Amino acid sequence: MRFGLFGGARTDPGEQASDSRIYTDYIEYICEAERLGFHSVFLVEHHFTGFGQVSATLNFLTYLAAKTTTMRLGTAVLVLPWHNPALLAEQAATLDLLSNGRFDFGVGKGYRWGEFHGFCIPMQEAEERYQETLAFLRTAWTTKGRFSHHGKYWHYDDIVVEPAPVQKPHPPFWVGAASPSSIRYAAEQGYNLLLGQAGGPETIAENVSIYRRAVEAQGRAYDSSTVGLTRALHIAMNEAERETARALRAKFMTQVQQLSLSPTGESPTLGRPRKAMSRAEMDAVTERDALIGPPEEIIRRIKRLQEAGVEYVMVIDFAGSLDHLRIFAREVMPAFASS
Repeated sequence: MRFGLFGGARTDPGEQASDSRIYTDYIEYICEAERLGFHSVFLVEHHFTGFGQVSATLNFLTYLAAKTTTMRLGTAVLVLPWHNPALLAEQAATLDLLSNGRFDFGVGKGYRWGEFHGFCIPMQEAEERYQETLAFLRTAWTTKGRFSHHGKYWHYDDIVVEPAPVQKPHPPFWVGAASPSSIRYAAEQGYNLLLGQAGGPETIAENVSIYRRAVEAQGRAYDSSTVGLTRALHIAMNEAERETARALRAKFMTQVQQLSLSPTGESPTLGRPRKAMSRAEMDAVTERDALIGPPEEIIRRIKRLQEAGVEYVMVIDFAGSLDHLRIFAREVMPAFASS
């Protein structure tokens, strides 16, 4: 079983630490994770939040490539509608080159109204922009010599994208998907699957099964390492620490809810107002979905996920604690060393 990290450096409004200090701490965190045996780190991309989430994701990963030697370096996810496809192809290939083929390219369409508003890009264009950019990336990395592209949003004449990526035909694409149709689409296109933090073992088992059946229907052998599951990690040795973890998780969920909505309270992904979750509902979701508790409880939770077909778990510790990282590596990961 493989374990990776998910998330990124982050600071809250009002905190006294500078972004550079937070970033330096996170770099040390990643280097320690590699020493402890973590397989990967996947960084988010977010903009205009006001609490310091990672924005220049490929830049950050390129620096981490120089500080690490074995970890896979991924995006979870890079939002394609915001990026110039040709520049993105060059930057991603450069990261793959400098990391000696360790880049995992997680891509998505975006879901936060404020980010699209900030970029002056209508959210209604997200799907088309995503598909055009993804098609361009695949063409850029598989075409020998020069080519032209004339799409709805981007136009290029007689170009060659350099450098070429180390991984052939290109770095693996990872896509976030939750609905049966989007999971099947990922499998049909040959993309790896990223499953989000929400959903209990029964939901996860069904999603993994949908993906596996769709892969096999294409005549390909299913590889469990092509499905990654993200989970919040809260090591809590007693009830007081558990309550602190629930409160931290509730704070994060509240922030995400607020950032996702338009000024009228409408969820762009739902196309209608979203009912705000109560603190009790948030706590119930945390207890259902997160890896929360002492090491022995976390082992039991991961075993249930393993029974659901998961062999690759990416954890995000909102406390960013080196102690928690070491406890997880030394007391939890060995329980799955032979699986």
